[in-house]
Amino acid sequence: MALTAFSANTKSVDQAPKKKGLIALVLLAPGIAYMLLFFVAPFIQLILTSLQAPDAGGGIGQYVSAMQFSNYWTAIQEYWPQITRSFIYALSATLIGLLISYPLAYLIGVKVRSKPMLQGVLLILVIAPFFISFLLRTLAWKSLLPSELVGTHFSVILGLVYNFIPFMVLPMYASLQALDLRLVEAGSDLYASPLTVFRRVTLPLSIPGVVSGTLLSFIPMAGDYVSASREFLGSTETTMIGNVIESNFLQTQNYPMAASLSIVLMVIILIIVATYVKKSGAEDLL
Repeated sequence: MALTAFSANTKSVDQAPKKKGLIALVLLAPGIAYMLLFFVAPFIQLILTSLQAPDAGGGIGQYVSAMQFSNYWTAIQEYWPQITRSFIYALSATLIGLLISYPLAYLIGVKVRSKPMLQGVLLILVIAPFFISFLLRTLAWKSLLPSELVGTHFSVILGLVYNFIPFMVLPMYASLQALDLRLVEAGSDLYASPLTVFRRVTLPLSIPGVVSGTLLSFIPMAGDYVSASREFLGSTETTMIGNVIESNFLQTQNYPMAASLSIVLMVIILIIVATYVKKSGAEDLL
């Protein structure tokens, strides 16, 4: 009987993990289906489109399935100025945004932590732009700026900084809000200067927020096509890679070129992000 009981317990123990695994699979099914439907399938289609060749007997926008890898080289050769300009704009706007966002996040997350009402008001002011359309906010800047400045590098970078500031402030605020102020007080008690306490205590502990905020801003900035558009803050001299992709997809109907540029943009961003995260020591974010 003892052996029978032991056998029955073993069977129940063996069945328990299987049951848990089945439940986990059921719970994960919606997420997996979402990823397959809205990320994997479109990504595979994008790759296949990027390799297409013109249909010899077709008209504009007619392409056939092929393995034309030269599309990537053609895209880089033809549009390298726009690719370079996009990353220069994104990098400049990210650095300017960081200089604005970190002090603002520090004010909200540390300095006014003891005043919940004021902290709440400041947070609402940060996220208030989200209540207005992205396009309307950019058009508003076109009206506010002097006409001499519209269509310049300055106006495009200004638009990028303004539109993506909340994406940078909020992760930094979350990181600074969790900062244990007793560590800051301990640094001061040990006669460290405020600058030393910030450099040795506050900044290292807020690095995850800085990395998250800069990534959340830099990635969409590099592919942005609104701020640099001639209808908004840009001109023909400020065209970014997003504008070129839009033009090839919707106007010239050169789908392989647009898809190739999208893949090139994605690969460059992945390389930059991986290098940045590794250098900053925030591999846990990947």
